[in-house]
Amino acid sequence: MKDGGRLAAAIEVLSEVESRHRPAQVALRDWGTSHRFAGSGDRTVIGNLVFDALRNKASLAARMKSDQPRALVLGTYALTWNKGVEAVVSAISEDRHAPEPLEASEMSALGEDNTKDMPAVAKADVPDWLWPAFTTAFGDAAVDEGSALAARAPVDLRTNTLKSDRDKVLKRLAHTQAVAAKLSPLGIRIDAKPGLGRMPHVQAEEGYRKGWFELQDEASQLAAILAQAAPGEQVLDYCAGGGGKTLALAASMQNKGQLYAYDADRLRLAPIHERLQRAGVRNIQVRDPASSSLEDLNGQMDLVFIDAPCTGTGVWRRRPDSKWRLTEKALADRIQDQRDVLEHAADYVKPGGRLVYVTCSVLPGENQAQVDWFLEKNNGFQPKSVADAWQTLLPGAAPPTYITERGEILLTPASTETDGFFVSMLERQA
Repeated sequence: MKDGGRLAAAIEVLSEVESRHRPAQVALRDWGTSHRFAGSGDRTVIGNLVFDALRNKASLAARMKSDQPRALVLGTYALTWNKGVEAVVSAISEDRHAPEPLEASEMSALGEDNTKDMPAVAKADVPDWLWPAFTTAFGDAAVDEGSALAARAPVDLRTNTLKSDRDKVLKRLAHTQAVAAKLSPLGIRIDAKPGLGRMPHVQAEEGYRKGWFELQDEASQLAAILAQAAPGEQVLDYCAGGGGKTLALAASMQNKGQLYAYDADRLRLAPIHERLQRAGVRNIQVRDPASSSLEDLNGQMDLVFIDAPCTGTGVWRRRPDSKWRLTEKALADRIQDQRDVLEHAADYVKPGGRLVYVTCSVLPGENQAQVDWFLEKNNGFQPKSVADAWQTLLPGAAPPTYITERGEILLTPASTETDGFFVSMLERQA
């Protein structure tokens, strides 16, 4: 396919996403199924156009003076990818499968720079209704933080220390331009490619099949490190999901002690079994909510780790369509879910044990406000400084920019070059 046909395909897919409120990944998959002639390179470019259009939807709409799929895709190609208006004209004129020729208004919008007068919320590519929460969280840095959440994400990997070490994995992945992560001592990063660039398929690598590394964002790795799961401890991963942090906790424990993986949604737990086998983890019990309870763990855990259900605002780089589907009701529902999880999970912490509350959100209402709420209702818990733990466990890493008075931390793409993650730690008093 030529670029003109790719532009037309991206407009078609984005129209499907917008009009039918479908996840972008599903719409792209279905388009590929019905257009078998498109090669893998074509599908990559089309996917990049669609996802970048969604990442920068607000700023592109402001520049193009239209939020229609055609305007967003053409704006992505010419402006975000720095191709310029001439490249759009050329791509359209050279391909009979291309979109209709540019109109005068589109030529004008693509050719001028009107970013100076653009509203801050549009520059940040944040939904209007969430802008007050962003300014509360980040103040004068709100535009920078929103813009960073609208960028492409790198591929981050965690070295599985049960089977390998970082130097060994880096050597095996040298052909992918992988480098050591800046903050996580276990992390490996492959930077995002711009424009038409294609990221390597790391799951096809021998090291992945052998369990030498796992896909895991650096912020998620840091959250597991800061939880300080130690060999011999009793640990409950209360919202284990697919098991990414569970595996990281198991590696920290060196396969010693007992780690319980639980999730109220048993379907989310399904991938964990294959991952455990590949990673060589032997100290995990998976508790299926349909067939077993956690009553025997009450008051027994040295660590209860909560990767709480949340809006996912911190991972917009990876799921840009979710940014525009998020609603005030969904936020309210997640806040209630988080409170339910906190109340139930606290029962399993033994005196002197730790409760670690983590979200992949940057919204204060899901983060420090939830800890406020929990501490008001549970005076048997006291906050422990995650920032202090950072200094001890990560002595060579620059401290986070966002630290609360209690020592909770917030990691963000703009400040730490990671996904957005909030980490809080509470200790149960004897």
